[in-house]
This record gives sequence, C-alpha cells and structure tokens, in this order.
Amino acid sequence: MTRIYTRTGDKGETGLIGGARVPKDALRVQSCGDIDELNSILGLARAFLRDKELDSLLQELQRDLSVVSADLSTPIQQDRQVPRITSDKVVTLETTIDKFQEELQPLTAFIIPGGGQVGSILHFARTVARRAERSIVALSRTEKISDQMIPYFNRLSDLLFVIARVANHRDGKAEVKWHSSE
Repeated sequence: MTRIYTRTGDKGETGLIGGARVPKDALRVQSCGDIDELNSILGLARAFLRDKELDSLLQELQRDLSVVSADLSTPIQQDRQVPRITSDKVVTLETTIDKFQEELQPLTAFIIPGGGQVGSILHFARTVARRAERSIVALSRTEKISDQMIPYFNRLSDLLFVIARVANHRDGKAEVKWHSSE
C-alpha cells in the first residue's frame, strides 16, 4: 500500500516539480493553493449541475486549472517540459464569454451575487478566481511566470461571472440588482 503522507512537509516546506523545496507560505505555493480551491469549488458546482453544456465547460476549466497548477509548480527557468497556459486558452475563454453573453440580457446595474444553488456557487468561484489572479500577480512581481497566466485568470473570472448568470437564467432565478442608497 502506498501511503498518502510522506512527512516531507512537516517542517513547513513543500516540493516543486524538479525537486526544489520552498516554504509552504511562498507566493508560488499560495497561488497553487488558490487554484486548488477554485478547482474544488468548480467540482462542487458540477455536483449540483444538471445542465450538460455547463457541466462540460466546467470540466474543461478544471482540466485547465490542472495545467495551471503544473505550470506554477514548475519554475520557468527549469528545463522541464510541462504543459503551460497558452494564448489559445485565453482566446477560447473570450469566445466562450461572447457566446454565453448572447443568451443574457445586457447588464444595466451591478448585480448582487446569488440566485440558485449553482449560480451562487459559480459567483463564489469567481471571487476565488480573482484571489488567485491577485496572488499570481504578486508572484509575477518576484518570479518569472508564463506570459499568459495573468490574462487567463482575468478572463476566467469574467467567464465565471457570465456562466453564473447563465446558470441562474437557465434555472429561472432572477438576478437581484444593486442600487446605491444615494
């Protein structure tokens, strides 16, 4: 039987692909943790999703996030061949956003996150994607990362917002508009 625990992290360090040891609170590790959390939230959304088109899309995004994790876990300066996020993925996100927006009424006000079960989970996923983006931006200020990582996350959070709206629309859940008390 293979044990899940290795005890190699008991002193507060973890290993990157290639063997380098880094503190568990390093920006690179924090970014990977944010991505892991986002991937788990998408899995949660899928557990409640009945819409096959959205389920397929979320599964594809989960696969992308696995690529992102491998990408971030492998410093650019290493000579290792790992999948990296490419500009094609960014374009795919943009195309998907445009496609789904055609189904929605244009926004005339800010909306309060919520709606149905899946829509609410996807709004939550969007906020975690934004946090992951912030941690990746912070990492990019100190270490080299893939050129398309920040644009990917910028579009991903936009896509999650749009598909949260689509999920609510398809579930017949009204959006609550936010209005300033002024």
